[in-house]
Parts: sequence; C-alpha cells; structure tokens
Amino acid sequence: MNLATIVDGHPDDAPALVSRGQVTTYGELRRQVGELRGGLSRLGLAPGDRVAIVSANNWFFVTSYLAVLGVGAVAVPLNPASPTRELAKELKAVGARVAIIGPTGRPAAEGLDRAALGVEHVLAPERVGVEGAEPLESLFPGGAVPVVERADDDVAVLIFTAGTAGSPKAAMLTHGNLRSNLEQIQQHPGRAIKPEDVSLGVLPLFHIFGLNVVLGLTLLAGASVVLVERFDPVAALETIATHHITVVAGAPPMFTAWLGLPASHGAELRGLRLAISGAAPMTAETVEAVQRRFGLTIHEGYGLTEASPAVTSSVAVGPVKPGSIGVPLPGVDVRLVDGDNEDVLEGDEGEIWVHGPNVFAGYWDNPEATAGALTDDGWLRTGDIAVTDDDGWLWIVDRAKDVIIVSGFNVYPAEVEEALAEHPGVVDVAVVGVANPHTGEGVRAYVVAEPGYVLEEDELIEFCSTRLARYKCPSKITFVQELPRGVAGKVLRRALR
Repeated sequence: MNLATIVDGHPDDAPALVSRGQVTTYGELRRQVGELRGGLSRLGLAPGDRVAIVSANNWFFVTSYLAVLGVGAVAVPLNPASPTRELAKELKAVGARVAIIGPTGRPAAEGLDRAALGVEHVLAPERVGVEGAEPLESLFPGGAVPVVERADDDVAVLIFTAGTAGSPKAAMLTHGNLRSNLEQIQQHPGRAIKPEDVSLGVLPLFHIFGLNVVLGLTLLAGASVVLVERFDPVAALETIATHHITVVAGAPPMFTAWLGLPASHGAELRGLRLAISGAAPMTAETVEAVQRRFGLTIHEGYGLTEASPAVTSSVAVGPVKPGSIGVPLPGVDVRLVDGDNEDVLEGDEGEIWVHGPNVFAGYWDNPEATAGALTDDGWLRTGDIAVTDDDGWLWIVDRAKDVIIVSGFNVYPAEVEEALAEHPGVVDVAVVGVANPHTGEGVRAYVVAEPGYVLEEDELIEFCSTRLARYKCPSKITFVQELPRGVAGKVLRRALR
C-alpha cells in the first residue's frame, strides 16, 4: 500500500482541489502527481529519503506531498513562515535530502546553508526566484512512474511537535497510521465525508489536523477541498458562500473571529453540513454563542500528532454536550489511568492513554523520548487529563505537560526559553501559557535582566522572532527580579501562572 493512492478510483472529472481560483480535477491531479513523482525518481530519490515541503496551502503543496509519498520518500511539511534559523534546525534534525520551496517559503529558504545542512537539492517554481534553486518545472517532463509500494509500518510523514513532553521533535507517522485514522473517522457515525462535500482547507497543511483530517480525508472520500493560504474571517465567509462549502474544520480562534464580526456577517455559515473544532479546547460559552448567532452546531474532538491525529469525536453520538470531546473513534481504544498506571474509577480524573493502528511509531532519532511516550505494549501516554461520564463522554480537565496551545499550535516553553536566553541581557527566563481571547492561549515570558543591562520588551520579542515562528514568540514579557523556584531549583510555573 501507499498513502498516495488515496486519490485513485475517483471520477476523472470530479473536482479535487480549488487553489487560487483554479480547479484541479482528480484526473488532472493524478496526472500531475505522476509526472512529478517521475521527476523525483529520476532525481535519484529513494524510499526513506526525507523531503521537506515548505509551502502554504495550495496546489503546489498537495502535488508535492502526494508525489513525495508516491516515490516512497518521507514527506516533512514545514512552516513556510519560519525564520531561516528555525527552518535550518528542522532540516538538519531530519536529514532532509531535498527541500521543495513554495512561494511563501522563499524568505526563509534564501538564507539556508545547503552544504552545511546536507540538502542536496532545493526545488522551487522558477517564478518564485529562490537563489540557487533548481526549477521545479524541469521535473515534470519525462513521464510518470508507478507508485512505490510501502508497508504499513514504513514512515510516510515526519511532523514536528512539542510531543507529550520535552522540546519539539519529529513524530514518525507511517502509511498505516495515517490511512487507518482516515478510515476510523469515516466509520464514525455522521462524521464521514461524502463525495459531494466541499471542505474548507484553511488549517495549515504543515499541521497534522490540516494535513490528514482535512486534506487526507477529503481526498480519500473523493470530495473537494478549497485551499486557503491565509485566514481572514471575512474572506473565509466569502469563500464558503462562493464555493458552497459544506464542511469546515478549524481551531477555536477561527469561530471566535467570526463571532467578532458585525451582525451583518455570518449568514454563510448556516448552510454548513458539518462544523468541527479541534487542536485546542473550546469554551462552552463559545459553542453556545455560535449556535445562537449562526444556528451552527460545533462538534468538538480530541487528537494529537502522535495519534495521526484524531482520537475522539462528538459527532452523532447523542445530544451535544458542550465542552466534551465526545467518544473514541471506532478502532481507537482509550484508557484513563492514575499515577500507578491503573485505570481510574468512573468520574475520577486520569491521564488519557490511546491505543490503535493510528498510534505513531515514535520520535525520529530519539529513542529516549519515544520510550517516554509509548508503553511497552504500545499505549500512547498523551499527558492530557480527562474524566468520563456515564455515557462514556470525555472531558479534558488539565494537561500534565507544559505545552501551550496557541491557535491550535503547540508551543513548548523550553524552546522559547532557549531562544530568549541567547540574548546577552537575559540572565534567567521562564515561559508560561496565559488565557487569550483571540488565540485560546498566549505565550508570556518572565525575564530576569543582567544587572546594569537595559532591556526593552519589544526588543526581546523581535529578537525571539528571528529564531522562532511568530506564534511561538511571547506576546507579553514581564521583567522580574527573580523567578520562583522549588527546593530542587526547578521553576514553579504554576506560581507564574
């Protein structure tokens, strides 16, 4: 099998993608992907080679993704808005042999030291003008080659995540992991995508929610996806109306943004068949406000990168229970366990453990982190704390890990602290998540300055932005004389919160 074959078997004339106003049918997409697959093969790519895809949500990303999988290589989707330093760190971490750069990835790609990173080929559309890049167009002539067969346990994708603990690392998702999770979602009552559906592809495709739950699921079902490169609440509503969108999946800040628009906006949402919220908790107040204003029922779910990603859904399993993440998908086993790794009693809090064919193979080149996330018998320790009711519905009540969720994206405090600590005027630093009405959570840093060194908040935030993607940077920095620490010297984040 090969995940790339999810586009096979659908009618040639059925629309698959809409990108920048251009419709691509399944017949055209299969031909284009086949030609690019042939070009990558002739370039010398072999099964298992890592290929970075640095692109926004567009035709370019989708074609590259399917071609990379089809040639048997491992796709590594990366944030095109990342600064050069962060992009270089990720390319080196996975040993990428090839980097495919889309238009929005040009600024970060321009400063890459290819030789130092071991990247043999940088490919980009000629019109993008990435210095030293080989024109992507040159790979298409020469004809298609067959899809390379892969085993269920062969790695298909590496996705960077904060993980269940520690700093960011690359989760290994296999062809079997990704395909099984798509099938699990399709088997859930009322959750399945239909061929006549049109999905809004606004979630970033370098994020597993956008990559598999939106793009992968839509293509598996033979439906169509309208790709949106940058979210704007008014423009998104216009897109929903113009393209007759039936399915919308997003993080809570997307729905909050629509609630913030004038009363004259939002009628477009009343025609949706299915609205899904994930990647971060949504408050019951927001769910109720969306229902009142737009007549739209929001169905929440729960997942994480290491589960490919969907674990639960609240669609069509009874009356909606605001705040609940629903019940496990078919084929996904969930336990709530205590500190002794024993199942908790009904109504008691416990850490969510997940088991199933969708659970990842581990972290790339990091056996220690893998052992911390997976038990010997294959259960995934999520680090999230939940309770269950009499009907088996689950509620997230806490996180055992320090990860901050900003607009659905994971931010690990240690990564931000490391970046800020490189400033010569910073003696000590701690980072925590704080409530934010627009993004769910925001990043706040507490900084101890070097004696005699004058630090400015804006200066430190800008310093951080040259090292990390913008969503990881603090929105607020508070200067303090010292940080609260326990007897062992560890920063007491709860005191800062």
